[in-house]
Amino acid sequence: MTKEQSDTLFEAPPMGEQERMIEAILFASAEPVSKAAITDRLPHGCDVPEAMVHLRKRYEGRGVQLVKVGDAWAFRTAPDLGFLMQKERLETRKLSRAAIETLAIIAYHQPATRAEIEEIRGVSVSRGTVDLLLELEWIKLGRRRMTPGRPVTFIVTQAFLDHFGLESERDLPGVKELRDSGLLDNRPAPGGVLDETSQEDEDGDQDDMFE
Repeated sequence: MTKEQSDTLFEAPPMGEQERMIEAILFASAEPVSKAAITDRLPHGCDVPEAMVHLRKRYEGRGVQLVKVGDAWAFRTAPDLGFLMQKERLETRKLSRAAIETLAIIAYHQPATRAEIEEIRGVSVSRGTVDLLLELEWIKLGRRRMTPGRPVTFIVTQAFLDHFGLESERDLPGVKELRDSGLLDNRPAPGGVLDETSQEDEDGDQDDMFE
């Protein structure tokens, strides 16, 4: 086999065809798909990053958008059309105040140990609260601290980012977004971790819950 024949044998499909293949993979998946997983499914020589750029641009302004979730990609409903999903949003499970505070602390201070969470909240964290967040797959175990006792840490997951439509932890929502999602009610917290930020939210401040 000549070198020219070898090059032809492994020639990648045209960019337009690569886009179509990636589009099909993402539509068929219920969960975000990583770049590595997409690359494994495509023919040899495909340029996944370039194809994703073109595909994302092609969906700009459409009813669904191509979004990055952590190190993965997925199609999601355009934010301004969220009102069409009102029924599904109303059925979203509401977390307890303890759970939402614990989740917020982990999200904004990750990686965080149980002791650090309790220090910020000012009260102990029940096993049930942590188990619930683990069950929802919104948090997961991180690396152990290199301190006496080697305590385990907690970090948020890709599922957490996907739920809030975030590309990374840097895009974490503030109190208003949590309330709009139905995970936080409008009652003032009795001296809890959300007191200060709730006041900021009422004043129109859109800062994150924790800095």
